[in-house]
Amino acid sequence: MSTASRVARRVEDIPFLDKRDASLLFVLPGLFVFSAFMLFPVVYLIGISFTDAAPANLFAGEGALSVLTFGEAAFIGIENYADVLFGGTFSIVLFDRTLVTLPINGQFWNSFGVTWLFVATSVTLKIAFSLALALVVTSERVRGKRIMRSLIILPMGLPSIFTITVWRGIFSSAEFGLANQVLAIFGFDTVSWLSERWLAFAAYNVTEMWLAYPFMVIITVSALQDVPDELHEAATVDGAGYLSRFFHVTLPSIKRPVFFASILTAAASFQQFLIPFVFNEGGPARQNELIVVYGYREALSFAEYGRGAAISIIALLFIGAFMWLNVKRGRLADGVNDA
Repeated sequence: MSTASRVARRVEDIPFLDKRDASLLFVLPGLFVFSAFMLFPVVYLIGISFTDAAPANLFAGEGALSVLTFGEAAFIGIENYADVLFGGTFSIVLFDRTLVTLPINGQFWNSFGVTWLFVATSVTLKIAFSLALALVVTSERVRGKRIMRSLIILPMGLPSIFTITVWRGIFSSAEFGLANQVLAIFGFDTVSWLSERWLAFAAYNVTEMWLAYPFMVIITVSALQDVPDELHEAATVDGAGYLSRFFHVTLPSIKRPVFFASILTAAASFQQFLIPFVFNEGGPARQNELIVVYGYREALSFAEYGRGAAISIIALLFIGAFMWLNVKRGRLADGVNDA
């Protein structure tokens, strides 16, 4: 009898445990690890968000237990959330004229808006670029497709920080930056990529697309290979051209897996931290701070742990709602309860 069988037999012999519930004991180690490394940090973060936690009071007690009980930090209710959302004013200016001034936290809502704009633009680029590559490597007219597929997924094997640092060098404002050298070939002047808001934002998008496209290509290629040849053949017999077959046969057939991959990569874009932080810390002048960078800087650069925790919880709620709505809207969970 194997060790696993002996353990199972002993578990079933526990007098107060029903045999049908014995299997639940085997998930307890995994549940403990999940709670220790995933659930507990979130619960602790929620707790800190309702306090005025800062380095001076959070670590004021003695021992690890005092930190777990928030040290000498005082409970302040939803003050952090109110301050993050509505503290200060935000003015909408057009042609040097103030159109309206709103009683909201301009820095937070700017970060919130930039984050969603980044999600929208980067996901669009990922889908377009990945779909184009997937069509190339699955085309019957292309040779060396296996080698091309191997090269395409190569960026997945590189550490993200290494890739981001390389792209930072590419978008260097100096003349030796690769992007500026390409511009010089075509007779354009040197550009300060990371010192101007929307140029830096464009650099974020290109780098994010490069990091995520291998995953998107893998999903898209798998979906394209599952499209029945009979559908293309029938469309060809009916006189449909390439574009007509693409929009009426290919796209409807790969819509669900590509949509699923888009949701996952959109969530990753929402949580992106390394790209803006390594490039220019969300600059210039904090104009491109994504929501995660904003929360990080409030917590660690300005020593406002409670405020930073509140920002993180708000971001968590929004990304959770985004994921739930898209899964519901895309009907990606259909059939789960029937399994």
